[in-house]
Amino acid sequence: MMEQITFGKTGLTAGRTGFGCIPIQRIPYEESTRLLRHAVENGVNVFDTATGYTTSEDRIGTALHEIRKDIIICTKCMADTPAALVKNIENSLQKLRTDYLDVFQFHNPSFVPHPGGEDGLYDAVLKLQAEGKVRHIGISAHKTHTAAEAVQSDLYSVLQFPFSYISSDDELAIIDLCRKHNVGILGMKALCGGILSNAKAAFAFLRQYKEIVPIWGIQKMAELEEILGYENNPPKLDELLQKEIDADKKEFTASFCRACGYCLPCPAKIPIPMAARMEFLLRRMVAAKFYEEEWQENMRRISDCTGCNHCIENCPYELDVIGLLKHHQEVYYKNAATQ
Repeated sequence: MMEQITFGKTGLTAGRTGFGCIPIQRIPYEESTRLLRHAVENGVNVFDTATGYTTSEDRIGTALHEIRKDIIICTKCMADTPAALVKNIENSLQKLRTDYLDVFQFHNPSFVPHPGGEDGLYDAVLKLQAEGKVRHIGISAHKTHTAAEAVQSDLYSVLQFPFSYISSDDELAIIDLCRKHNVGILGMKALCGGILSNAKAAFAFLRQYKEIVPIWGIQKMAELEEILGYENNPPKLDELLQKEIDADKKEFTASFCRACGYCLPCPAKIPIPMAARMEFLLRRMVAAKFYEEEWQENMRRISDCTGCNHCIENCPYELDVIGLLKHHQEVYYKNAATQ
């Protein structure tokens, strides 16, 4: 039986393993339905999605609308006007086949919405909350100062933030802040967008923090079964796992791409979230596929960069994205020469 917690000031009872629903948009509908239902059958009750995840909301609605009362649906949108926000939420309700959202989150806004703000966003959600369409208000953030401001405002019941075993001390300090303000935490990017491959270590590390519900991005049944296996028999953060964590922390610095995708679209059609991590992908995945014609062309496109700076201006981690791309292109070519 899955361990459960009271999810911050929402008062909701949440399983400690959540389901991140970005990946299900990439698989056939029948497979996503099978995955989602299998998750629920094994105690998962927290599902995180967004209006921007193409068909993700619709897939949740298709698979789980008959057991709506048994699950916690968290969605989000990036609307920047009250009218657009209301329209987005109404569309989400329709796709999810429900008349309420357990948690609505502002999706990585550039500022923290407040009641009475000129933008009108928070007030629009308050109105929907009064109508019963939104039960709890949350926010997702990638920057520590934005997350800290939101938590300290006491306006938000839930924070979604990246937490992994290579998180910095400043990032991990957000957990204590959430504990102090009784804010529930949805932990995204436990595997840093796929760069980290040790799910066992990731699970053991995050299990130390009782406030966090990690939302594991799941696309395959084998991935779900692996996480459920850890839930049924939680691994201990022992000396061996800590040694593996330390090795990864030594390899990665603050200047690596987490594959959040806010850099896109790229006018030169560079697949930035993958290309800006190529050195790591070549070491940690099956390298041969990255030397096939498709990826040769993808990496060549880095030379077509127009210098528009869209990627730099939109990177939540304030990375020199263009510099990273050029570095990883150079490493790619050096490795390709030896193949």
